[in-house]
Order: sequence, then structure tokens, then C-alpha cells
Amino acid sequence: MSKKKGLSLEEKRTRMMEIFFESKDVFQLKDIEKIAPKSKGIAPMTVKDVLQSLVDDNMVDCERVGTSNYYWSFPSKALNTRKHKLQELQKQISDASERKVSRQKAVEKAKVGRQDTKERSSLQKKLQALRDDRTKLQAELDKYRECDPEVIDEMRKSNVVAKEAVSRWTDNVFAIKSWTKKKFSFDDSRIDKAFGIPEEFDYID
Repeated sequence: MSKKKGLSLEEKRTRMMEIFFESKDVFQLKDIEKIAPKSKGIAPMTVKDVLQSLVDDNMVDCERVGTSNYYWSFPSKALNTRKHKLQELQKQISDASERKVSRQKAVEKAKVGRQDTKERSSLQKKLQALRDDRTKLQAELDKYRECDPEVIDEMRKSNVVAKEAVSRWTDNVFAIKSWTKKKFSFDDSRIDKAFGIPEEFDYID
């Protein structure tokens, strides 16, 4: 046997509104918490949240008197609230319709001069052919970039800087070797072997 399906939030809200409309009375939360489960089948644990949702939507009035909150809602208020909500929805529909018409006009305007004619099709093909040629020419140009005088000049400058850096490091290596020989009386071959320095190590011409 299947379990009885619980009430949805909207069903609970509707039933709770019936409490106010049928009685046309003012209640405290504790009154609603007693009435709602018995007469409307609303789960006790959800009564407060359902009531607060109605207050938030301006369907139920709430006023604090002393230390207690009082709740009420009369059919006339609910009717006015629904009318106001309906007006809001109608305005949203109207605004959406205006935006739709405006965008349709913009689309139609954008289409002017872009009809799929033979001339347009021919021009598009020519444009694509020119783009393809440009891509091929760019690829050819990249092949000969190494022969570009500006690129060669830049490479020469880079080589000079690199050579100067290598010379500085070579100076440092020879200085360390000289200091090691004086300090520890090691010969060149022993120093080279200890530090992994090749026999042909020297300045670059």
C-alpha cells in the first residue's frame, strides 16, 4: 500500500488562507498551530514557515502588540493582493512583448543588404579566397623570417650578449681554479677532475 502523499507548499498556503477567510478572525501563532493541523491537515512542524511565507507575500497581515504577534487576512485584502499581482504579471508580459517586437525589428533591419543574392554569394567566395591567399602568404613569409635583416641583426646582438656572459663565467672558473691551486696546492688536472671541468675548457673565440 502506497504512502499518502504530503501536501505541497502551495496546497498548505491555500488551506491556511481558508482558516482566515472562513473565520474572519485575528490569530496568534499558537492558535494557528492548533487549528491548521486539525482542520486543514497541515503538518505542525511546517505551520510557522507556511504562515511566514504568506506574510512575506503580503497575503497575511502581521502586527506585534506587546510581546505577541497577531495575524489576520480578509477576503478583500487577498483580492486586492491578487489584483496587484495580476497587474504586475500583465506589465511584465507587456514589457516582454515590446522587447520581442523591438528585437524582431532589429533583426529585420539587420537583414537589409544581406539577402542571399548571387552577387553576395560571389563576393563571399572572393573574400574567402583572399583570406586563404593571405594565410598562404603569411606561411611563406614565416619560412623566410630567419633571413629577415632585422631578425639577423637581433640575433647578432643576442650573440654578443651571450658571448660576454660566457666570458664572465669563464673568468670566474679560472679565478676559482687559481685560488684553489694557491690554497691547496692542487694541480690543474686534479681540479678539473674534482669539478668536472673539461680539458679543452677555454674562452670562446
